[in-house]
Amino acid sequence: MGTALFTSCSFSWRYQQQIIPSNHLLAQSSLESGISRAKVTADSGENGLVGGEIEKCSGLMKRRSVLVSGVSLISSAVLGSPREGLAVVKQGLLAGRIPGLSEPDEQGWRTYRRPDEKSGGHGVGWSPIIPYAFSVPQDWQEVPVSIADLGGTEIDLRFGSSKEGRLFVIVAPVLRFADDLGDQATIERIGPPEKVINAFGPEVIGENVEGKVISMNVAEHSGRTYYQYELEPPHALITATAAGNRLYLFNVTASGLQWKRHYNDLKRIAESFRVV
Repeated sequence: MGTALFTSCSFSWRYQQQIIPSNHLLAQSSLESGISRAKVTADSGENGLVGGEIEKCSGLMKRRSVLVSGVSLISSAVLGSPREGLAVVKQGLLAGRIPGLSEPDEQGWRTYRRPDEKSGGHGVGWSPIIPYAFSVPQDWQEVPVSIADLGGTEIDLRFGSSKEGRLFVIVAPVLRFADDLGDQATIERIGPPEKVINAFGPEVIGENVEGKVISMNVAEHSGRTYYQYELEPPHALITATAAGNRLYLFNVTASGLQWKRHYNDLKRIAESFRVV
Protein backbone atom coordinates (compact mmCIF):
# COMPACT_ATOMS: atom_id res chain seq x y z
CA MET A 1 0.00 0.00 0.00
CA GLY A 2 2.87 2.34 0.84
CA THR A 3 4.36 1.77 -2.60
CA ALA A 4 1.08 2.46 -4.38
CA LEU A 5 0.55 5.68 -2.43
CA PHE A 6 4.08 6.88 -3.22
CA THR A 7 3.62 6.15 -6.92
CA SER A 8 0.39 8.11 -7.02
CA CYS A 9 1.90 11.03 -5.21
CA SER A 10 4.94 11.07 -7.46
CA PHE A 11 2.73 11.03 -10.57
CA SER A 12 0.67 13.97 -9.29
CA TRP A 13 3.79 15.90 -8.42
CA ARG A 14 5.31 15.41 -11.87
CA TYR A 15 2.01 16.26 -13.54
CA GLN A 16 1.62 19.46 -11.57
CA GLN A 17 5.24 20.41 -12.19
CA GLN A 18 4.54 20.42 -15.87
CA ILE A 19 1.47 22.72 -15.70
CA ILE A 20 2.06 25.05 -12.74
CA PRO A 21 3.78 28.27 -13.75
CA SER A 22 6.95 29.02 -11.85
CA ASN A 23 5.48 32.17 -10.31
CA HIS A 24 2.80 30.10 -8.48
CA LEU A 25 5.12 27.52 -6.94
CA LEU A 26 7.31 28.40 -4.01
CA ALA A 27 9.57 25.90 -2.28
CA GLN A 28 10.53 26.68 1.25
CA SER A 29 12.68 24.67 3.57
CA SER A 30 13.06 24.82 7.29
CA LEU A 31 14.65 22.76 10.02
CA GLU A 32 12.39 21.52 12.79
CA SER A 33 13.82 19.09 15.31
CA GLY A 34 16.65 18.20 12.91
CA ILE A 35 14.29 17.09 10.11
CA SER A 36 14.11 18.96 6.82
CA ARG A 37 10.50 19.72 5.79
CA ALA A 38 9.19 21.01 2.51
CA LYS A 39 6.34 23.47 2.27
CA VAL A 40 4.66 23.92 -1.08
CA THR A 41 2.32 26.79 -1.89
CA ALA A 42 0.34 26.78 -5.12
CA ASP A 43 -2.83 28.14 -6.60
CA SER A 44 -4.86 24.92 -6.33
CA GLY A 45 -8.03 26.50 -7.70
CA GLU A 46 -6.32 27.45 -10.92
CA ASN A 47 -4.23 24.34 -11.41
CA GLY A 48 -6.26 21.59 -9.78
CA LEU A 49 -3.80 20.50 -7.06
CA VAL A 50 -5.89 19.75 -3.96
CA GLY A 51 -4.67 20.12 -0.40
CA GLY A 52 -5.13 16.42 0.36
CA GLU A 53 -2.54 15.42 -2.22
CA ILE A 54 -0.12 17.98 -0.85
CA GLU A 55 -0.57 16.54 2.61
CA LYS A 56 0.05 13.03 1.33
CA CYS A 57 3.25 14.09 -0.42
CA SER A 58 4.36 16.10 2.60
CA GLY A 59 3.79 13.10 4.87
CA LEU A 60 5.78 10.81 2.60
CA MET A 61 8.57 13.32 2.33
CA LYS A 62 8.77 13.53 6.12
CA ARG A 63 8.97 9.74 6.44
CA ARG A 64 11.66 9.58 3.76
CA SER A 65 13.58 12.34 5.53
CA VAL A 66 13.48 10.36 8.78
CA LEU A 67 14.71 7.25 6.94
CA VAL A 68 17.58 9.13 5.29
CA SER A 69 18.48 10.74 8.61
CA GLY A 70 18.58 7.31 10.23
CA VAL A 71 20.91 5.96 7.57
CA SER A 72 23.12 9.03 7.94
CA LEU A 73 23.32 8.49 11.70
CA ILE A 74 24.30 4.86 11.22
CA SER A 75 26.95 5.81 8.66
CA SER A 76 28.34 8.46 11.00
CA ALA A 77 28.47 6.01 13.89
CA VAL A 78 30.39 3.46 11.84
CA LEU A 79 32.64 5.68 9.75
CA GLY A 80 32.69 8.91 11.75
CA SER A 81 31.81 12.12 9.98
CA PRO A 82 30.73 11.99 6.30
CA ARG A 83 34.11 13.34 5.25
CA GLU A 84 35.88 10.70 7.32
CA GLY A 85 33.76 8.01 5.73
CA LEU A 86 34.65 9.24 2.26
CA ALA A 87 38.29 9.30 3.22
CA VAL A 88 38.07 5.70 4.39
CA VAL A 89 36.60 4.66 1.06
CA LYS A 90 39.25 6.52 -0.90
CA GLN A 91 42.03 5.17 1.27
CA GLY A 92 40.73 1.63 0.86
CA LEU A 93 40.77 1.99 -2.91
CA LEU A 94 44.06 3.81 -3.25
CA ALA A 95 46.06 3.99 -0.02
CA GLY A 96 48.78 5.72 -1.98
CA ARG A 97 48.94 2.81 -4.39
CA ILE A 98 46.97 1.32 -7.24
CA PRO A 99 46.62 -2.47 -7.26
CA GLY A 100 48.42 -4.15 -10.15
CA LEU A 101 48.35 -7.86 -9.27
CA SER A 102 46.68 -10.46 -11.46
CA GLU A 103 44.71 -13.45 -10.24
CA PRO A 104 46.81 -16.52 -9.30
CA ASP A 105 47.66 -18.92 -12.11
CA GLU A 106 47.51 -22.72 -11.85
CA GLN A 107 50.76 -22.75 -9.87
CA GLY A 108 49.57 -20.06 -7.45
CA TRP A 109 51.78 -17.31 -8.92
CA ARG A 110 50.56 -13.80 -9.68
CA THR A 111 51.92 -11.19 -12.08
CA TYR A 112 52.36 -7.60 -11.00
CA ARG A 113 52.31 -4.91 -13.69
CA ARG A 114 52.93 -1.30 -12.74
CA PRO A 115 49.62 0.49 -13.45
CA ASP A 116 49.74 3.29 -16.00
CA GLU A 117 47.80 5.52 -13.56
CA LYS A 118 50.27 5.08 -10.71
CA SER A 119 51.81 8.35 -9.58
CA GLY A 120 55.52 8.93 -9.29
CA GLY A 121 57.64 10.59 -11.95
CA HIS A 122 60.79 10.95 -9.83
CA GLY A 123 61.42 14.56 -10.62
CA VAL A 124 59.69 17.50 -12.25
CA GLY A 125 59.86 17.37 -16.01
CA TRP A 126 60.44 13.62 -16.23
CA SER A 127 58.43 11.55 -18.67
CA PRO A 128 56.03 8.91 -17.27
CA ILE A 129 57.71 5.76 -16.00
CA ILE A 130 57.57 2.93 -18.53
CA PRO A 131 55.65 0.09 -16.84
CA TYR A 132 57.43 -3.01 -15.62
CA ALA A 133 56.21 -6.45 -14.56
CA PHE A 134 57.29 -9.47 -12.53
CA SER A 135 55.82 -12.61 -10.98
CA VAL A 136 55.55 -13.57 -7.31
CA PRO A 137 53.99 -16.43 -5.31
CA GLN A 138 50.46 -15.83 -4.08
CA ASP A 139 51.36 -14.77 -0.52
CA TRP A 140 53.58 -11.86 -1.61
CA GLN A 141 51.97 -8.45 -1.10
CA GLU A 142 52.78 -4.84 -1.91
CA VAL A 143 54.31 -2.84 0.94
CA PRO A 144 53.76 0.96 1.15
CA VAL A 145 56.75 3.12 0.22
CA SER A 146 57.17 6.15 2.46
CA ILE A 147 58.56 9.49 1.31
CA ALA A 148 60.93 9.11 4.25
CA ASP A 149 62.08 5.70 3.02
CA LEU A 150 65.75 5.08 3.80
CA GLY A 151 66.19 3.86 0.24
CA GLY A 152 65.47 7.33 -1.10
CA THR A 153 62.86 8.71 -3.46
CA GLU A 154 64.01 6.48 -6.31
CA ILE A 155 62.44 3.38 -4.74
CA ASP A 156 59.28 2.99 -6.76
CA LEU A 157 57.84 -0.20 -5.25
CA ARG A 158 58.23 -2.68 -2.42
CA PHE A 159 56.85 -6.20 -2.03
CA GLY A 160 57.27 -8.73 0.75
CA SER A 161 56.49 -12.15 2.14
CA SER A 162 57.02 -13.04 5.80
CA LYS A 163 57.85 -16.58 4.69
CA GLU A 164 60.13 -16.07 1.70
CA GLY A 165 61.70 -12.60 1.59
CA ARG A 166 61.23 -9.16 0.09
CA LEU A 167 61.92 -7.11 -3.02
CA PHE A 168 62.06 -3.52 -4.19
CA VAL A 169 62.37 -1.65 -7.50
CA ILE A 170 64.68 1.34 -7.97
CA VAL A 171 63.98 3.62 -10.94
CA ALA A 172 66.92 6.04 -11.38
CA PRO A 173 67.71 8.65 -14.06
CA VAL A 174 70.40 7.58 -16.51
CA LEU A 175 71.81 11.11 -16.21
CA ARG A 176 73.56 9.83 -13.14
CA PHE A 177 75.84 7.92 -15.50
CA ALA A 178 76.17 10.24 -18.47
CA ASP A 179 74.44 13.25 -19.99
CA ASP A 180 74.51 12.02 -23.58
CA LEU A 181 72.30 8.93 -23.33
CA GLY A 182 69.12 10.74 -24.38
CA ASP A 183 65.60 9.43 -23.87
CA GLN A 184 66.20 6.01 -25.44
CA ALA A 185 68.90 4.61 -23.20
CA THR A 186 69.92 0.96 -23.18
CA ILE A 187 71.78 -0.94 -20.51
CA GLU A 188 74.59 -1.63 -23.01
CA ARG A 189 75.15 2.11 -23.56
CA ILE A 190 75.34 2.66 -19.82
CA GLY A 191 78.12 0.14 -19.61
CA PRO A 192 79.09 -3.53 -19.17
CA PRO A 193 77.71 -5.60 -16.26
CA GLU A 194 80.76 -4.90 -14.08
CA LYS A 195 80.37 -1.12 -14.38
CA VAL A 196 76.66 -1.16 -13.57
CA ILE A 197 76.94 -3.37 -10.47
CA ASN A 198 79.94 -1.49 -9.12
CA ALA A 199 78.16 1.84 -9.58
CA PHE A 200 74.72 0.89 -8.24
CA GLY A 201 75.36 -2.22 -6.14
CA PRO A 202 76.21 -0.18 -3.02
CA GLU A 203 72.91 1.70 -3.37
CA VAL A 204 71.01 -1.59 -3.51
CA ILE A 205 72.68 -3.53 -0.68
CA GLY A 206 73.96 -0.58 1.37
CA GLU A 207 77.66 -1.48 1.14
CA ASN A 208 80.48 -2.05 -1.32
CA VAL A 209 79.90 -4.99 -3.65
CA GLU A 210 83.55 -5.92 -4.06
CA GLY A 211 84.01 -9.63 -3.42
CA LYS A 212 80.26 -10.21 -3.03
CA VAL A 213 79.22 -10.80 -6.65
CA ILE A 214 79.25 -14.56 -7.16
CA SER A 215 77.64 -14.58 -10.63
CA MET A 216 76.81 -12.22 -13.52
CA ASN A 217 74.64 -13.11 -16.52
CA VAL A 218 73.27 -11.30 -19.56
CA ALA A 219 69.77 -12.14 -20.86
CA GLU A 220 67.66 -10.74 -23.67
CA HIS A 221 63.87 -10.60 -23.80
CA SER A 222 61.85 -8.91 -26.56
CA GLY A 223 64.91 -7.01 -27.77
CA ARG A 224 65.83 -5.61 -24.34
CA THR A 225 69.00 -6.63 -22.48
CA TYR A 226 68.99 -7.47 -18.78
CA TYR A 227 71.97 -7.85 -16.46
CA GLN A 228 71.42 -10.45 -13.74
CA TYR A 229 73.55 -10.66 -10.60
CA GLU A 230 73.73 -12.86 -7.54
CA LEU A 231 75.35 -11.46 -4.42
CA GLU A 232 76.27 -13.19 -1.19
CA PRO A 233 76.36 -12.01 1.56
CA PRO A 234 73.98 -10.31 1.92
CA HIS A 235 71.81 -12.66 -0.08
CA ALA A 236 70.50 -10.72 -3.07
CA LEU A 237 69.45 -11.24 -6.67
CA ILE A 238 69.59 -8.08 -8.81
CA THR A 239 68.21 -7.57 -12.32
CA ALA A 240 69.16 -4.37 -14.14
CA THR A 241 68.00 -2.86 -17.43
CA ALA A 242 67.32 0.55 -18.99
CA ALA A 243 64.34 2.03 -20.81
CA GLY A 244 63.48 5.58 -21.84
CA ASN A 245 65.67 7.85 -19.72
CA ARG A 246 65.81 5.60 -16.66
CA LEU A 247 67.72 2.68 -15.20
CA TYR A 248 65.66 -0.07 -13.53
CA LEU A 249 67.13 -2.10 -10.67
CA PHE A 250 65.05 -5.01 -9.39
CA ASN A 251 66.34 -6.44 -6.11
CA VAL A 252 65.17 -9.66 -4.41
CA THR A 253 66.63 -10.39 -1.00
CA ALA A 254 66.09 -12.75 1.95
CA SER A 255 67.48 -13.87 5.27
CA GLY A 256 69.87 -16.82 5.43
CA LEU A 257 67.12 -19.29 6.33
CA GLN A 258 64.71 -17.91 3.72
CA TRP A 259 67.47 -18.05 1.11
CA LYS A 260 68.16 -21.68 1.91
CA ARG A 261 64.53 -22.77 1.87
CA HIS A 262 63.14 -20.68 -0.98
CA TYR A 263 66.09 -19.99 -3.28
CA ASN A 264 64.37 -21.43 -6.36
CA ASP A 265 61.32 -19.19 -5.88
CA LEU A 266 63.50 -16.13 -5.24
CA LYS A 267 65.52 -16.77 -8.38
CA ARG A 268 62.36 -17.25 -10.42
CA ILE A 269 61.05 -13.89 -9.14
CA ALA A 270 64.30 -12.11 -10.03
CA GLU A 271 64.43 -13.58 -13.53
CA SER A 272 60.79 -12.71 -14.24
CA PHE A 273 61.41 -8.94 -14.20
CA ARG A 274 60.54 -7.20 -17.47
CA VAL A 275 60.15 -3.60 -18.59
CA VAL A 276 57.09 -3.66 -20.82
